[in-house]
Amino acid sequence: MTTTPFTSDDSPARPSPQTGRPLGRLWRRDLDAYPERGRRYGYLAIVVLTTVVLYYALYIQYAVATSIITHYGMSYRYFVTISVVGNAVGAFASLVAGLADRWGRANLVVYGLLVTGLLVLFGLPNAPDKAGYLVLFAVVGFVEGIVLVATPALIRDFSPQLGRATAMGYWTMGPVLGSLVVTTVTSSTLDSSSWQDELRYAGVSALVVFVVALFALRELAPSLRDQIMVSLRDRALVEARAKGIDVDQQLRGGWRQMMRLDVVGSAFAISIYLLLYFGAVGNFVVYFATTFGYSEQRANSLANWYWAANAIALLVAGLASDRLRVRKPFMVAGAVGSIVFSVLFTLDATRPATGYYTFAWLFVGIGVFSGLTYAPWMASFTETVEKHNPAATATGLAVWGWIIRIVVAVSAAFVPIVVTSVTPLVDHGPQVAAASRTAGPALAIVDAHPALFAQLATYPPTAVPPALLAQAAQQVGLAGLQTVQKAQPQLTVLREYGTQVQQASKDNPGNWQTWWWVCVAGQLLFLPFVFLMTGRWSPKRARSDAEEHQRSVERELAALGAGG
Repeated sequence: MTTTPFTSDDSPARPSPQTGRPLGRLWRRDLDAYPERGRRYGYLAIVVLTTVVLYYALYIQYAVATSIITHYGMSYRYFVTISVVGNAVGAFASLVAGLADRWGRANLVVYGLLVTGLLVLFGLPNAPDKAGYLVLFAVVGFVEGIVLVATPALIRDFSPQLGRATAMGYWTMGPVLGSLVVTTVTSSTLDSSSWQDELRYAGVSALVVFVVALFALRELAPSLRDQIMVSLRDRALVEARAKGIDVDQQLRGGWRQMMRLDVVGSAFAISIYLLLYFGAVGNFVVYFATTFGYSEQRANSLANWYWAANAIALLVAGLASDRLRVRKPFMVAGAVGSIVFSVLFTLDATRPATGYYTFAWLFVGIGVFSGLTYAPWMASFTETVEKHNPAATATGLAVWGWIIRIVVAVSAAFVPIVVTSVTPLVDHGPQVAAASRTAGPALAIVDAHPALFAQLATYPPTAVPPALLAQAAQQVGLAGLQTVQKAQPQLTVLREYGTQVQQASKDNPGNWQTWWWVCVAGQLLFLPFVFLMTGRWSPKRARSDAEEHQRSVERELAALGAGG
Protein backbone atom coordinates (compact mmCIF):
# COMPACT_ATOMS: atom_id res chain seq x y z
CA MET A 1 0.00 0.00 0.00
CA THR A 2 1.36 3.45 -0.90
CA THR A 3 0.99 5.98 1.87
CA THR A 4 0.36 9.69 1.45
CA PRO A 5 0.16 12.44 4.09
CA PHE A 6 -2.23 11.22 6.81
CA THR A 7 -2.85 8.16 4.54
CA SER A 8 -5.73 7.95 2.13
CA ASP A 9 -7.71 5.37 0.21
CA ASP A 10 -10.43 5.35 -2.38
CA SER A 11 -13.23 4.30 -0.06
CA PRO A 12 -16.55 5.92 -0.90
CA ALA A 13 -17.33 9.08 1.00
CA ARG A 14 -19.83 8.73 3.83
CA PRO A 15 -22.13 11.55 4.86
CA SER A 16 -21.62 12.85 8.34
CA PRO A 17 -24.70 13.55 10.43
CA GLN A 18 -25.53 17.11 11.32
CA THR A 19 -25.78 17.80 15.01
CA GLY A 20 -29.02 19.55 15.84
CA ARG A 21 -29.51 23.27 15.44
CA PRO A 22 -26.70 25.60 14.23
CA LEU A 23 -25.87 26.87 17.72
CA GLY A 24 -25.75 23.31 19.01
CA ARG A 25 -22.95 22.57 16.57
CA LEU A 26 -20.76 25.04 18.47
CA TRP A 27 -20.70 22.62 21.42
CA ARG A 28 -21.82 19.17 20.20
CA ARG A 29 -19.09 18.19 17.76
CA ASP A 30 -19.22 14.36 17.61
CA LEU A 31 -19.10 12.56 14.27
CA ASP A 32 -20.92 9.22 14.23
CA ALA A 33 -19.19 8.09 11.03
CA TYR A 34 -15.55 8.28 10.03
CA PRO A 35 -15.16 11.37 7.78
CA GLU A 36 -14.27 11.14 4.12
CA ARG A 37 -10.78 12.07 2.98
CA GLY A 38 -11.31 15.78 2.25
CA ARG A 39 -13.05 16.55 5.52
CA ARG A 40 -10.52 14.52 7.50
CA TYR A 41 -7.65 16.49 5.97
CA GLY A 42 -9.52 19.67 6.87
CA TYR A 43 -9.86 18.68 10.53
CA LEU A 44 -6.19 17.68 10.69
CA ALA A 45 -5.16 20.98 9.13
CA ILE A 46 -7.14 22.94 11.72
CA VAL A 47 -5.50 20.98 14.56
CA VAL A 48 -2.01 21.57 13.14
CA LEU A 49 -2.73 25.29 12.63
CA THR A 50 -4.03 25.46 16.21
CA THR A 51 -0.82 23.91 17.49
CA VAL A 52 1.30 26.40 15.52
CA VAL A 53 -0.45 29.49 16.89
CA LEU A 54 -0.55 28.14 20.45
CA TYR A 55 3.19 27.55 20.48
CA TYR A 56 3.67 30.96 18.84
CA ALA A 57 1.70 32.51 21.71
CA LEU A 58 3.63 30.47 24.29
CA TYR A 59 7.13 31.08 22.94
CA ILE A 60 6.89 34.74 21.93
CA GLN A 61 7.93 35.99 25.39
CA TYR A 62 11.30 34.23 25.10
CA ALA A 63 12.12 36.03 21.86
CA VAL A 64 11.68 39.41 23.57
CA ALA A 65 13.03 38.27 26.95
CA THR A 66 15.58 41.03 27.38
CA SER A 67 12.96 43.71 26.61
CA ILE A 68 10.48 42.27 29.12
CA ILE A 69 13.20 42.02 31.79
CA THR A 70 14.16 45.66 31.22
CA HIS A 71 10.56 46.93 31.12
CA TYR A 72 9.57 45.39 34.46
CA GLY A 73 12.96 45.72 36.13
CA MET A 74 13.09 41.96 36.63
CA SER A 75 16.14 40.00 37.55
CA TYR A 76 17.03 37.16 35.22
CA ARG A 77 16.10 34.69 37.98
CA TYR A 78 12.63 36.22 38.20
CA PHE A 79 12.14 35.81 34.46
CA VAL A 80 13.23 32.17 34.80
CA THR A 81 10.72 31.81 37.64
CA ILE A 82 7.95 32.94 35.28
CA SER A 83 8.91 30.15 32.89
CA VAL A 84 9.17 27.58 35.68
CA VAL A 85 5.77 28.49 37.13
CA GLY A 86 4.10 28.56 33.71
CA ASN A 87 5.41 25.12 32.79
CA ALA A 88 4.67 23.63 36.21
CA VAL A 89 1.07 24.85 36.04
CA GLY A 90 0.87 23.54 32.47
CA ALA A 91 2.13 20.15 33.63
CA PHE A 92 -0.76 19.66 36.04
CA ALA A 93 -3.17 21.07 33.48
CA SER A 94 -1.98 18.28 31.17
CA LEU A 95 -3.22 15.75 33.71
CA VAL A 96 -6.61 17.49 33.64
CA ALA A 97 -6.53 17.07 29.85
CA GLY A 98 -6.59 13.32 30.40
CA LEU A 99 -10.32 13.81 30.97
CA ALA A 100 -10.59 14.47 27.22
CA ASP A 101 -11.19 10.72 26.90
CA ARG A 102 -14.51 11.36 28.67
CA TRP A 103 -15.27 14.97 27.71
CA GLY A 104 -13.94 14.93 24.17
CA ARG A 105 -11.11 16.91 22.65
CA ALA A 106 -12.52 19.46 20.22
CA ASN A 107 -14.15 21.85 22.71
CA LEU A 108 -10.99 21.92 24.83
CA VAL A 109 -9.09 23.02 21.72
CA VAL A 110 -11.63 25.55 20.45
CA TYR A 111 -12.31 27.40 23.68
CA GLY A 112 -8.72 27.08 24.85
CA LEU A 113 -7.76 29.04 21.73
CA LEU A 114 -10.20 31.77 22.73
CA VAL A 115 -8.84 32.11 26.26
CA THR A 116 -5.21 32.04 25.11
CA GLY A 117 -5.83 34.63 22.41
CA LEU A 118 -7.49 37.02 24.84
CA LEU A 119 -4.76 36.60 27.46
CA VAL A 120 -1.92 37.20 25.01
CA LEU A 121 -3.66 40.06 23.19
CA PHE A 122 -4.97 41.99 26.18
CA GLY A 123 -3.57 40.47 29.38
CA LEU A 124 0.19 40.04 29.14
CA PRO A 125 0.98 43.28 27.22
CA ASN A 126 -0.94 45.28 29.84
CA ALA A 127 0.28 43.49 32.96
CA PRO A 128 0.67 46.18 35.64
CA ASP A 129 3.88 44.78 37.11
CA LYS A 130 6.11 41.71 37.10
CA ALA A 131 3.90 39.86 39.61
CA GLY A 132 0.88 40.44 37.40
CA TYR A 133 2.81 39.24 34.38
CA LEU A 134 3.76 36.03 36.24
CA VAL A 135 0.15 35.30 37.21
CA LEU A 136 -1.17 35.90 33.70
CA PHE A 137 1.54 33.74 32.13
CA ALA A 138 0.66 30.97 34.61
CA VAL A 139 -2.94 31.12 33.37
CA VAL A 140 -1.71 30.90 29.77
CA GLY A 141 0.39 27.89 30.78
CA PHE A 142 -2.64 26.22 32.38
CA VAL A 143 -4.85 26.63 29.32
CA GLU A 144 -2.16 25.57 26.89
CA GLY A 145 -1.23 22.58 29.04
CA ILE A 146 -4.75 21.29 28.42
CA VAL A 147 -4.99 22.18 24.74
CA LEU A 148 -1.58 20.85 23.80
CA VAL A 149 -2.59 17.39 25.04
CA ALA A 150 -5.97 17.48 23.29
CA THR A 151 -4.43 18.36 19.89
CA PRO A 152 -2.22 15.25 19.47
CA ALA A 153 -5.17 13.16 20.70
CA LEU A 154 -7.22 14.56 17.81
CA ILE A 155 -4.38 13.87 15.38
CA ARG A 156 -4.28 10.26 16.58
CA ASP A 157 -8.06 9.89 16.24
CA PHE A 158 -8.05 11.06 12.61
CA SER A 159 -4.91 9.14 11.52
CA PRO A 160 -4.76 5.33 11.25
CA GLN A 161 -1.48 3.72 12.23
CA LEU A 162 -0.20 3.34 8.67
CA GLY A 163 -0.31 7.12 8.28
CA ARG A 164 0.38 8.02 11.89
CA ALA A 165 4.00 9.14 11.57
CA THR A 166 3.16 11.58 8.77
CA ALA A 167 0.23 12.94 10.75
CA MET A 168 2.35 13.30 13.88
CA GLY A 169 5.08 14.84 11.74
CA TYR A 170 2.64 17.59 10.84
CA TRP A 171 1.59 17.95 14.48
CA THR A 172 5.18 18.12 15.73
CA MET A 173 5.75 20.85 13.18
CA GLY A 174 3.43 22.88 15.42
CA PRO A 175 6.02 23.81 18.07
CA VAL A 176 8.71 24.08 15.42
CA LEU A 177 6.68 26.28 13.07
CA GLY A 178 5.48 28.21 16.11
CA SER A 179 9.11 28.88 16.95
CA LEU A 180 9.83 29.74 13.32
CA VAL A 181 6.92 32.19 13.27
CA VAL A 182 8.25 33.77 16.48
CA THR A 183 11.76 34.28 15.13
CA THR A 184 10.61 35.32 11.65
CA VAL A 185 8.13 37.91 12.92
CA THR A 186 10.44 39.33 15.59
CA SER A 187 13.51 39.47 13.34
CA SER A 188 11.41 41.38 10.78
CA THR A 189 9.47 43.73 13.07
CA LEU A 190 11.40 44.39 16.28
CA ASP A 191 13.10 47.44 14.82
CA SER A 192 9.68 49.13 14.57
CA SER A 193 7.56 47.26 17.16
CA SER A 194 7.62 47.03 20.94
CA TRP A 195 7.62 43.78 22.87
CA GLN A 196 3.95 44.43 23.67
CA ASP A 197 3.21 44.60 19.93
CA GLU A 198 4.95 41.26 19.41
CA LEU A 199 2.66 39.63 21.99
CA ARG A 200 -0.40 41.26 20.45
CA TYR A 201 0.46 39.83 17.01
CA ALA A 202 0.43 36.35 18.58
CA GLY A 203 -2.87 37.03 20.37
CA VAL A 204 -4.59 38.15 17.16
CA SER A 205 -3.33 35.03 15.38
CA ALA A 206 -4.82 32.79 18.07
CA LEU A 207 -8.20 34.52 17.83
CA VAL A 208 -8.30 34.20 14.03
CA VAL A 209 -7.70 30.45 14.27
CA PHE A 210 -10.30 30.26 17.07
CA VAL A 211 -12.97 31.58 14.69
CA VAL A 212 -12.04 28.94 12.11
CA ALA A 213 -12.04 26.12 14.68
CA LEU A 214 -15.27 27.31 16.30
CA PHE A 215 -17.28 26.64 13.14
CA ALA A 216 -15.28 23.89 11.45
CA LEU A 217 -13.60 21.56 13.97
CA ARG A 218 -15.25 18.20 14.76
CA GLU A 219 -14.15 14.97 16.49
CA LEU A 220 -14.98 11.28 16.36
CA ALA A 221 -17.66 9.90 18.64
CA PRO A 222 -16.13 7.93 21.57
CA SER A 223 -17.22 4.57 20.16
CA LEU A 224 -15.21 5.26 16.99
CA ARG A 225 -12.10 6.79 18.51
CA ASP A 226 -11.83 4.11 21.22
CA GLN A 227 -10.66 1.51 18.69
CA ILE A 228 -7.34 0.77 17.01
CA MET A 229 -7.44 1.62 13.32
CA VAL A 230 -4.47 0.30 11.36
CA SER A 231 -5.47 1.62 7.93
CA LEU A 232 -8.44 3.37 6.37
CA ARG A 233 -9.53 0.01 5.00
CA ASP A 234 -10.58 -0.78 8.58
CA ARG A 235 -13.26 1.92 8.49
CA ALA A 236 -16.21 -0.33 7.81
CA LEU A 237 -15.19 -2.71 10.61
CA VAL A 238 -14.53 0.13 13.07
CA GLU A 239 -17.96 1.62 12.40
CA ALA A 240 -19.62 -1.79 12.73
CA ARG A 241 -17.87 -2.51 16.03
CA ALA A 242 -18.79 0.95 17.36
CA LYS A 243 -22.43 -0.06 17.66
CA GLY A 244 -21.60 -2.57 20.35
CA ILE A 245 -18.95 -0.70 22.37
CA ASP A 246 -19.57 0.18 26.00
CA VAL A 247 -17.61 3.42 26.22
CA ASP A 248 -17.66 3.63 30.02
CA GLN A 249 -16.35 0.08 30.31
CA GLN A 250 -13.54 0.87 27.86
CA LEU A 251 -12.42 3.86 29.94
CA ARG A 252 -12.21 2.05 33.28
CA GLY A 253 -8.67 1.69 34.62
CA GLY A 254 -7.15 4.00 32.00
CA TRP A 255 -4.75 5.78 34.36
CA ARG A 256 -3.55 2.50 35.86
CA GLN A 257 -2.96 1.06 32.39
CA MET A 258 -0.81 4.05 31.45
CA MET A 259 1.48 3.70 34.48
CA ARG A 260 3.75 1.29 32.59
CA LEU A 261 7.47 1.53 31.93
CA ASP A 262 7.03 1.67 28.16
CA VAL A 263 4.66 4.66 28.47
CA VAL A 264 6.19 6.57 31.39
CA GLY A 265 9.79 5.70 30.47
CA SER A 266 9.33 6.71 26.84
CA ALA A 267 7.72 10.02 27.84
CA PHE A 268 10.61 10.78 30.17
CA ALA A 269 13.15 9.78 27.50
CA ILE A 270 11.81 12.13 24.83
CA SER A 271 11.58 14.92 27.42
CA ILE A 272 15.30 14.77 28.26
CA TYR A 273 16.14 14.24 24.59
CA LEU A 274 14.54 17.62 23.89
CA LEU A 275 16.58 19.54 26.49
CA LEU A 276 18.56 21.24 23.71
CA TYR A 277 15.31 22.15 21.97
CA PHE A 278 14.00 23.69 25.20
CA GLY A 279 17.31 25.53 25.53
CA ALA A 280 16.89 26.89 22.01
CA VAL A 281 13.36 28.12 22.73
CA GLY A 282 14.05 29.65 26.12
CA ASN A 283 17.70 30.67 26.10
CA PHE A 284 19.16 31.17 22.64
CA VAL A 285 18.47 34.91 22.71
CA VAL A 286 20.07 35.27 26.15
CA TYR A 287 22.94 32.91 25.24
CA PHE A 288 23.93 34.69 22.05
CA ALA A 289 23.37 38.14 23.58
CA THR A 290 25.62 37.48 26.58
CA THR A 291 28.25 35.30 24.88
CA PHE A 292 28.53 36.75 21.38
CA GLY A 293 26.89 40.18 21.75
CA TYR A 294 24.02 39.43 19.34
CA SER A 295 20.93 41.63 19.34
CA GLU A 296 17.49 40.06 19.83
CA GLN A 297 16.90 40.33 16.09
CA ARG A 298 20.18 38.68 15.11
CA ALA A 299 19.73 35.83 17.62
CA ASN A 300 16.19 35.17 16.38
CA SER A 301 17.39 35.28 12.79
CA LEU A 302 20.02 32.63 13.60
CA ALA A 303 17.41 30.40 15.24
CA ASN A 304 15.40 30.44 11.99
CA TRP A 305 17.94 27.99 10.54
CA TYR A 306 17.17 25.51 13.30
CA TRP A 307 13.39 25.76 13.04
CA ALA A 308 13.21 25.68 9.24
CA ALA A 309 15.45 22.59 8.98
CA ASN A 310 13.56 20.86 11.79
CA ALA A 311 10.15 21.52 10.20
CA ILE A 312 11.19 20.04 6.85
CA ALA A 313 12.80 17.02 8.52
CA LEU A 314 9.68 16.28 10.58
CA LEU A 315 7.57 16.02 7.43
CA VAL A 316 10.10 13.93 5.48
CA ALA A 317 10.73 11.60 8.44
CA GLY A 318 7.00 11.03 8.92
CA LEU A 319 6.47 10.16 5.26
CA ALA A 320 9.48 7.83 5.20
CA SER A 321 8.48 6.10 8.44
CA ASP A 322 4.97 5.43 7.12
CA ARG A 323 6.32 4.23 3.78
CA LEU A 324 8.63 1.70 5.48
CA ARG A 325 6.13 1.04 8.32
CA VAL A 326 8.80 1.21 11.04
CA ARG A 327 9.62 3.83 13.69
CA LYS A 328 12.56 2.61 15.75
CA PRO A 329 15.31 2.78 13.07
CA PHE A 330 14.43 6.43 12.45
CA MET A 331 14.53 7.24 16.16
CA VAL A 332 17.96 5.67 16.62
CA ALA A 333 19.47 7.20 13.47
CA GLY A 334 18.06 10.62 14.33
CA ALA A 335 19.31 10.47 17.91
CA VAL A 336 22.83 9.47 16.89
CA GLY A 337 22.98 12.23 14.25
CA SER A 338 21.69 14.90 16.62
CA ILE A 339 24.23 13.82 19.25
CA VAL A 340 27.08 14.29 16.77
CA PHE A 341 25.96 17.79 15.74
CA SER A 342 25.16 18.77 19.33
CA VAL A 343 28.67 17.78 20.40
CA LEU A 344 30.14 19.93 17.61
CA PHE A 345 27.94 22.85 18.69
CA THR A 346 28.99 22.41 22.32
CA LEU A 347 32.67 22.40 21.40
CA ASP A 348 32.20 25.70 19.52
CA ALA A 349 30.28 27.28 22.42
CA THR A 350 33.44 28.70 24.04
CA ARG A 351 35.12 30.00 20.89
CA PRO A 352 34.59 33.75 20.41
CA ALA A 353 35.66 33.45 16.78
CA THR A 354 32.82 31.06 15.88
CA GLY A 355 30.90 32.74 13.08
CA TYR A 356 27.21 33.20 12.45
CA TYR A 357 27.11 30.73 9.56
CA THR A 358 29.06 28.08 11.45
CA PHE A 359 26.31 28.12 14.06
CA ALA A 360 23.69 28.21 11.32
CA TRP A 361 24.90 25.01 9.67
CA LEU A 362 25.27 23.27 13.02
CA PHE A 363 21.66 24.19 13.78
CA VAL A 364 20.59 22.79 10.42
CA GLY A 365 22.23 19.46 11.33
CA ILE A 366 20.68 19.37 14.80
CA GLY A 367 17.28 20.35 13.40
CA VAL A 368 17.31 17.70 10.65
CA PHE A 369 18.26 14.80 12.91
CA SER A 370 15.94 15.91 15.72
CA GLY A 371 13.08 15.87 13.22
CA LEU A 372 14.12 12.39 12.10
CA THR A 373 13.70 11.29 15.72
CA TYR A 374 10.62 13.13 16.91
CA ALA A 375 7.92 12.48 14.28
CA PRO A 376 8.39 8.67 14.36
CA TRP A 377 8.59 8.83 18.17
CA MET A 378 5.20 10.55 18.45
CA ALA A 379 3.67 7.89 16.19
CA SER A 380 5.29 5.07 18.14
CA PHE A 381 4.22 6.57 21.48
CA THR A 382 0.54 6.74 20.51
CA GLU A 383 0.77 3.17 19.18
CA THR A 384 2.37 2.08 22.47
CA VAL A 385 -0.52 3.70 24.36
CA GLU A 386 -3.04 2.02 22.03
CA LYS A 387 -1.47 -1.34 22.80
CA HIS A 388 -2.62 -0.97 26.42
CA ASN A 389 -5.99 0.73 25.78
CA PRO A 390 -6.97 2.74 22.69
CA ALA A 391 -9.81 4.34 24.66
CA ALA A 392 -7.24 5.92 27.01
CA THR A 393 -5.25 7.74 24.32
CA ALA A 394 -5.74 11.19 25.87
CA THR A 395 -4.82 9.72 29.26
CA GLY A 396 -1.54 8.41 27.85
CA LEU A 397 -0.85 11.75 26.19
CA ALA A 398 -1.66 13.49 29.49
CA VAL A 399 1.07 11.41 31.15
CA TRP A 400 3.47 12.52 28.41
CA GLY A 401 2.30 16.15 28.69
CA TRP A 402 2.78 16.17 32.46
CA ILE A 403 6.28 14.67 32.29
CA ILE A 404 7.54 16.88 29.47
CA ARG A 405 6.36 20.08 31.16
CA ILE A 406 7.85 19.05 34.49
CA VAL A 407 11.17 18.46 32.71
CA VAL A 408 10.88 21.89 31.04
CA ALA A 409 10.18 23.54 34.40
CA VAL A 410 13.04 21.75 36.18
CA SER A 411 15.50 22.41 33.35
CA ALA A 412 14.53 26.11 33.29
CA ALA A 413 15.10 26.30 37.05
CA PHE A 414 18.54 24.70 36.73
CA VAL A 415 19.86 26.94 33.95
CA PRO A 416 20.79 29.86 36.29
CA ILE A 417 22.24 27.34 38.77
CA VAL A 418 24.54 25.78 36.16
CA VAL A 419 25.08 28.97 34.14
CA THR A 420 25.84 31.18 37.15
CA SER A 421 27.33 33.88 34.94
CA VAL A 422 24.10 34.68 33.13
CA THR A 423 22.37 36.35 36.10
CA PRO A 424 24.91 39.18 36.62
CA LEU A 425 25.28 39.64 32.85
CA VAL A 426 21.54 40.01 32.27
CA ASP A 427 20.85 41.93 35.48
CA HIS A 428 23.80 44.35 35.39
CA GLY A 429 25.64 43.86 32.09
CA PRO A 430 23.81 46.62 30.14
CA GLN A 431 24.07 48.96 33.13
CA VAL A 432 27.83 48.38 33.43
CA ALA A 433 28.34 48.72 29.68
CA ALA A 434 26.47 52.05 29.64
CA ALA A 435 28.40 53.29 32.68
CA SER A 436 31.70 52.34 31.02
CA ARG A 437 30.84 54.31 27.90
CA THR A 438 29.70 57.42 29.80
CA ALA A 439 32.41 57.39 32.45
CA GLY A 440 35.31 56.51 30.16
CA PRO A 441 37.32 59.79 30.63
CA ALA A 442 36.64 59.83 34.38
CA LEU A 443 37.65 56.20 34.72
CA ALA A 444 40.92 56.92 32.91
CA ILE A 445 41.68 59.71 35.39
CA VAL A 446 40.87 57.50 38.39
CA ASP A 447 42.98 54.65 37.01
CA ALA A 448 45.92 57.05 36.54
CA HIS A 449 45.79 58.10 40.23
CA PRO A 450 44.40 55.09 42.15
CA ALA A 451 45.97 55.92 45.54
CA LEU A 452 44.74 59.51 45.44
CA PHE A 453 41.15 58.64 44.57
CA ALA A 454 41.12 55.78 47.07
CA GLN A 455 42.03 58.34 49.74
CA LEU A 456 39.42 60.83 48.47
CA ALA A 457 36.74 58.07 48.57
CA THR A 458 37.17 57.79 52.36
CA TYR A 459 35.61 61.23 52.83
CA PRO A 460 32.16 62.61 51.98
CA PRO A 461 32.39 65.06 49.04
CA THR A 462 31.82 68.08 51.34
CA ALA A 463 34.27 66.96 54.03
CA VAL A 464 37.51 66.44 52.12
CA PRO A 465 40.44 67.99 54.03
CA PRO A 466 41.71 71.17 52.30
CA ALA A 467 45.26 69.81 52.09
CA LEU A 468 44.09 66.65 50.32
CA LEU A 469 41.87 68.67 48.03
CA ALA A 470 44.77 70.95 47.11
CA GLN A 471 46.94 67.91 46.41
CA ALA A 472 44.24 66.44 44.16
CA ALA A 473 43.86 69.72 42.28
CA GLN A 474 47.60 69.89 41.75
CA GLN A 475 47.93 66.29 40.50
CA VAL A 476 44.71 66.00 38.46
CA GLY A 477 43.62 69.57 37.78
CA LEU A 478 40.29 71.18 38.54
CA ALA A 479 38.84 70.10 35.17
CA GLY A 480 39.82 66.50 35.87
CA LEU A 481 38.24 66.60 39.34
CA GLN A 482 35.04 68.03 37.87
CA THR A 483 34.99 65.24 35.24
CA VAL A 484 35.29 62.61 37.96
CA GLN A 485 32.69 64.36 40.12
CA LYS A 486 30.11 64.42 37.30
CA ALA A 487 30.66 60.71 36.62
CA GLN A 488 30.18 59.60 40.23
CA PRO A 489 26.85 57.74 39.59
CA GLN A 490 28.45 55.76 36.76
CA LEU A 491 31.61 55.14 38.75
CA THR A 492 29.47 53.85 41.62
CA VAL A 493 27.86 51.32 39.24
CA LEU A 494 31.30 50.23 38.06
CA ARG A 495 32.56 49.87 41.63
CA GLU A 496 29.53 47.79 42.67
CA TYR A 497 29.08 45.58 39.63
CA GLY A 498 32.04 46.07 37.31
CA THR A 499 34.25 43.30 38.70
CA GLN A 500 31.29 40.92 39.00
CA VAL A 501 30.22 41.51 35.40
CA GLN A 502 33.79 41.27 34.15
CA GLN A 503 34.24 37.89 35.84
CA ALA A 504 30.86 36.69 34.58
CA SER A 505 31.83 37.64 31.02
CA LYS A 506 34.93 35.52 31.37
CA ASP A 507 33.04 32.54 32.83
CA ASN A 508 29.95 32.74 30.62
CA PRO A 509 31.04 30.65 27.60
CA GLY A 510 32.27 27.83 29.83
CA ASN A 511 29.11 27.89 31.95
CA TRP A 512 26.91 27.61 28.88
CA GLN A 513 29.10 24.86 27.51
CA THR A 514 28.44 22.84 30.68
CA TRP A 515 24.70 23.21 30.10
CA TRP A 516 25.00 22.12 26.47
CA TRP A 517 26.85 19.00 27.67
CA VAL A 518 23.87 18.28 29.95
CA CYS A 519 21.65 18.48 26.85
CA VAL A 520 23.91 16.03 25.00
CA ALA A 521 23.66 13.63 27.96
CA GLY A 522 19.86 13.80 27.67
CA GLN A 523 20.09 12.74 24.03
CA LEU A 524 22.33 9.80 24.95
CA LEU A 525 19.93 8.62 27.68
CA PHE A 526 17.07 8.63 25.17
CA LEU A 527 18.51 5.75 23.14
CA PRO A 528 17.88 2.78 25.50
CA PHE A 529 14.19 3.65 25.86
CA VAL A 530 13.61 3.18 22.12
CA PHE A 531 13.79 -0.57 22.73
CA LEU A 532 10.80 -0.43 25.13
CA MET A 533 8.36 0.97 22.58
CA THR A 534 6.02 -1.02 20.38
CA GLY A 535 6.74 -1.62 16.70
CA ARG A 536 9.05 -3.51 14.41
CA TRP A 537 12.66 -2.84 13.48
CA SER A 538 12.39 -4.60 10.10
CA PRO A 539 10.27 -3.11 7.28
CA LYS A 540 9.73 -6.63 5.95
CA ARG A 541 8.28 -7.85 9.26
CA ALA A 542 6.15 -4.70 9.54
CA ARG A 543 4.75 -5.27 6.05
CA SER A 544 3.94 -8.86 6.95
CA ASP A 545 2.09 -7.69 10.08
CA ALA A 546 0.01 -5.26 8.01
CA GLU A 547 -0.95 -7.97 5.52
CA GLU A 548 -1.97 -10.34 8.30
CA HIS A 549 -4.03 -7.57 9.90
CA GLN A 550 -5.84 -6.95 6.61
CA ARG A 551 -6.71 -10.63 6.31
CA SER A 552 -8.03 -10.55 9.88
CA VAL A 553 -10.22 -7.53 9.10
CA GLU A 554 -11.66 -9.25 6.02
CA ARG A 555 -12.46 -12.37 8.04
CA GLU A 556 -14.21 -10.35 10.76
CA LEU A 557 -16.23 -8.35 8.22
CA ALA A 558 -17.27 -11.59 6.51
CA ALA A 559 -18.37 -13.00 9.85
CA LEU A 560 -20.37 -9.87 10.63
CA GLY A 561 -22.00 -10.08 7.19
CA ALA A 562 -22.87 -13.72 7.64
CA GLY A 563 -24.42 -12.94 11.01
CA GLY A 564 -26.66 -10.26 9.51
